[in-house]
Amino acid sequence: MKIKDRLALYFTLISTITLLCVLSVTYFTFKKVMESEFFDRLTDRTMVTAKLYLKADEISNEALNQVRTEYLERLNGEVIRIYNDRNSAAFIGDDQQFWSSQTIDKVREMGKIRFKEGERQVVGIFYKDNQGDFVILASAIDQSTAIRVQTLLKVMTGVFIVIFLSLLLSGRWIAKRILSPLDVFINQVKLIKSNNLHFRVEEGTNKDEITLLAQNFNNLMEHLEHSFILQKTFVANASHELRTPVTRMIIGAEIALSKIRQRDDYEKALHSVLEDAEKLENIINALFNLAQADLEYSSSLSRQIRIDELIWQLQEEWNQRKGPNQLLVEMKNLPMTDETPLIISANPTLLQIALDNIIGNAFKFSDNQPVNCILEIVSEGIILTISDKGVGIAEDKLKEIFKPFYSSSHKIEHAGNGMGLYMANKIITLFNGKITVTSSKASGTTFRIEFHSF
Repeated sequence: MKIKDRLALYFTLISTITLLCVLSVTYFTFKKVMESEFFDRLTDRTMVTAKLYLKADEISNEALNQVRTEYLERLNGEVIRIYNDRNSAAFIGDDQQFWSSQTIDKVREMGKIRFKEGERQVVGIFYKDNQGDFVILASAIDQSTAIRVQTLLKVMTGVFIVIFLSLLLSGRWIAKRILSPLDVFINQVKLIKSNNLHFRVEEGTNKDEITLLAQNFNNLMEHLEHSFILQKTFVANASHELRTPVTRMIIGAEIALSKIRQRDDYEKALHSVLEDAEKLENIINALFNLAQADLEYSSSLSRQIRIDELIWQLQEEWNQRKGPNQLLVEMKNLPMTDETPLIISANPTLLQIALDNIIGNAFKFSDNQPVNCILEIVSEGIILTISDKGVGIAEDKLKEIFKPFYSSSHKIEHAGNGMGLYMANKIITLFNGKITVTSSKASGTTFRIEFHSF
């Protein structure tokens, strides 16, 4: 059973039970009130009878009966008896022993009683008079109350059925309306596939459980999307990041084996291969750590590094790869004695991968023209700008370049996997940095990376 059906059913059951209790209390209260009222009428009837028959000594019984018939409304099935001290009927002219001596004695003992005999209600009083002690018993059938109670029962039954159906329909409508955001949520979840993990469900504006469910689901999808992208990122970037050290190892080994050399040459070649192998191991470990950590990189894997030393290292490697003076580095406002402003907490291998991706992009889209890298120390922290003289990026595309698998290249030589800038942005953000980009087709593209001091 669906939640909306269960809610409607529970709502209807609770409301119906409450209504049934209210109607039942009303019914039985009304019935008891009418019974009590009829008992009061019978009591009044016994008192009137006592006044007429026992106080009016000078009036004959026939005259009393005539007055009683003319001025007292006769009740349905009315029976009135006056019993003397011998428990015999008197005065009224009907000496039928309608009630037993036990009942009459009970009235004498208690003074006044009320009870029911089937449908008949009975009231008895003990009355002392100068003529003796008498017991007056009166009974009648309250037919009008029975009719009213039956009518009330029929009305209540009809009202109960109408309200029950109204509650059932309104409960289902209310449940459907309240849970309509859940239906939207379910329909949107059905749209999520492996190729659109970026899709997010509507969270709504109500601060209710469904909104919290949508928010938590979107957070989960955020993590799943990152994990899924990082798996693809590792595959897409492994060949790119690993190509350089592997190529250097192969070239070094081929050169060493191309002819017989001295022992020192072989040792030098082996040391070079060992360095490249260690760098290769660092890159593999960093990529695996990044993929497994889902961009929640453990702070224990970070360490204090000097950003200027990393920039000099990048310049050396890129100038070896592209040629002298291809990566132009400029340092501004470097501290003369205190090196603290130059230190950031990061994983050096991952940060180098991020900067390598930006620099590699700059060379690629400027057709290997020189790339400028400026490191500046300011009061707020560290600012690193990397600019090229390439074709630039259209303004409407600037928001897209950090998305995974996005590529703005229109030339075959500019083609890529669309993961470089995404990786760079994630890694820099991971280490509490911020990356922004400005571009124009006339002057090229500039990436600005900021690491604020705390």
